[in-house]
Amino acid sequence: MPRIALGVCYRGSAYQGWQSQPGGRTVQDVLEKALRQFADQPVRTLCAGRTDTGVHALNQVVHFDIEIERELFSWVRGVNRYLPPDVAVQWSRVVSPDFHARNSARARRYAYLLLASPVRPAIESGQAGWVFRPLDEAAMREAAGLLIGEHDFSAFRAAECQAASPVKQLREIAIRRHGAYWRFEFEANAFLHHMVRNLMGCLLAVGTGSRPAAWVAEVLAARKREAAAPTFAPDGLYFLGPRYDQDLQIPERTAAFDWLPG
Repeated sequence: MPRIALGVCYRGSAYQGWQSQPGGRTVQDVLEKALRQFADQPVRTLCAGRTDTGVHALNQVVHFDIEIERELFSWVRGVNRYLPPDVAVQWSRVVSPDFHARNSARARRYAYLLLASPVRPAIESGQAGWVFRPLDEAAMREAAGLLIGEHDFSAFRAAECQAASPVKQLREIAIRRHGAYWRFEFEANAFLHHMVRNLMGCLLAVGTGSRPAAWVAEVLAARKREAAAPTFAPDGLYFLGPRYDQDLQIPERTAAFDWLPG
């Protein structure tokens, strides 16, 4: 039975996150419905990283096993025929039976797109976060540096997080500015529930001058959620996708990477 991997791009504003829910409108629900219509049989998918309500993805990787054979391009064009306009398969691959979208990943990447402006977003509403105060880039970079490494990230973990351990290796935080827009990129071996949004809350508390950069080290050491800033909005959060061993030849980019500012 062939195992197929797909790269899926979606705008999460209209969905209750990735994971299928009884009676809920989720990305997994609409993808599996489209796969069922195309393949004429039930298809159950497993993803690289579950996203929350309102969170977007540029290269969500899923896999599934299927009894039928189709040309690879058919899994893109054929499935997209049945998907809504805000969800689209970007690529397809036949992978080995031991490939697992989640367990085979070596790292995961997120980006947060932020508008820093006295005026709220309009065209980009739902697709960018917003702060109305100017940001201190140097202070945010200093704070970000204190978060890099393997730490207990309990202070940045949602109460409903189901991860077995709060210890994660945060490998990179990149901060870039493009006019009024800021792009924050995060890479780690794995992320806790709401971890990126909670990191953003703390970085912006520093960037707007509410807290000094050294404060994030105190938050990290406290290991208590109440020590950190409030969870920031999901609007500007994008799952960039996982990283796998290169010999698996899983694409790490889609066309949407060129659309995201910064």
